[in-house]
Amino acid sequence: MLHPRARTMLLLAVPALIIGVASSLVLIVVMKVAAVLQTILWTALPVKLGISTDSPGWIMMMLTLTGIAVGLVIRYSPGHAGPDPALEPLIGAPVSPSALPGLVIALIIGLAGGVSLGPEHPIMAVNIALAVFLGARLFPRVGALDWTILASAGTIGALFGTPIAAALIFSQTLSSDNDVPLWDKLFAPLMAAAAGALTTSLFFHPHFSLPIPHYGQMQLTDIVSGAVVVAIAIALGMIAVWCLPRLHRLMHRLKHPVLILGMGGFILGVLGAIGGTVTLFKGLDEMQQLAFSQVFSVSDYLLFALVKLAALVIAAACGFRGGRIFPAVFVGVALGLMLHEHVDAVPAAITVSCSILGLVLVVTRDAWLSLFMAAVVVPDTTLLPLLCIVMLPAWLLLAGKPMLMAWRNDR
Repeated sequence: MLHPRARTMLLLAVPALIIGVASSLVLIVVMKVAAVLQTILWTALPVKLGISTDSPGWIMMMLTLTGIAVGLVIRYSPGHAGPDPALEPLIGAPVSPSALPGLVIALIIGLAGGVSLGPEHPIMAVNIALAVFLGARLFPRVGALDWTILASAGTIGALFGTPIAAALIFSQTLSSDNDVPLWDKLFAPLMAAAAGALTTSLFFHPHFSLPIPHYGQMQLTDIVSGAVVVAIAIALGMIAVWCLPRLHRLMHRLKHPVLILGMGGFILGVLGAIGGTVTLFKGLDEMQQLAFSQVFSVSDYLLFALVKLAALVIAAACGFRGGRIFPAVFVGVALGLMLHEHVDAVPAAITVSCSILGLVLVVTRDAWLSLFMAAVVVPDTTLLPLLCIVMLPAWLLLAGKPMLMAWRNDR
């Protein structure tokens, strides 16, 4: 016979599986629709019009129209497409179900139009809202927090294609006590994350890992080099932290969402014209282009990193619906490749992984997620001890510092 603790965990397994699968399906549908729309806007339409997609005029026009379209959705849709992501953490309070259609439409338009934000925040908001809304009606005795945890775990598993990230994140948020062991609390979230990851893998595989040369044995100088790289990445990220709330306040003086996002789209178009199409979109496919290319120089990588970071700040400040983690990873890759090209004595595995660690830590202030992203993009087990060591000075540098979020009293 099973212990009562085991029976309790099994009772939660079924809703956890359902939520994990549903979270992944929401992500898959949104990404597939956005991919089709992106193909139409950036491939089929320019070819039909005889225009190059790399043309500065086309980039500026597309981003400006994207901003206007997202602004119209936010202005006129019920619930105004949910809360401003610049004011919210990744896992926040449930959104009103009436705001979800507008939020999904705004996300799809932004992803397809080339806005430098990822899908993680809106997808998380949609899945949490659906889980809490439906769960409260089907199982009213289960609290909203439990549904929020299951939905966020399933979404994290779906986004990253593995339940490991969810295990790391929730191991620090679901505190244990003498009566309920930590892994009892992790059982249902991990079930949801595993279901989300497996469902995602049936349709597509997220391409995070880059073809970075293998890293050999760790040396003392590598620890010093890694710490310096992390410090550079943090310094760059803290510039964005300083700029975001001030730009958010400035842009929202325009009051009307169409004006704010139209102006933001135009600025993103200018940045895209400067950096090229590789600096557009959420950044995951584009960072593969950086790693595989043999023609980019130090100045090119630096330009890509600065333009992408500026685009991330502008997009977040204007209220585009999207997340900040994926574009931050792109900035980390560009910065890491630039540092390796500049000082090739430092292995690219160190510069890229440590840059990602530093920037994701600035954006999320989550050490486990930062380690996970660095280890997934540069999948080399010999790097793990070094990453854990350089995390320590990085955490010290960021202790007490503000996060990459806007101020709530802006308006």
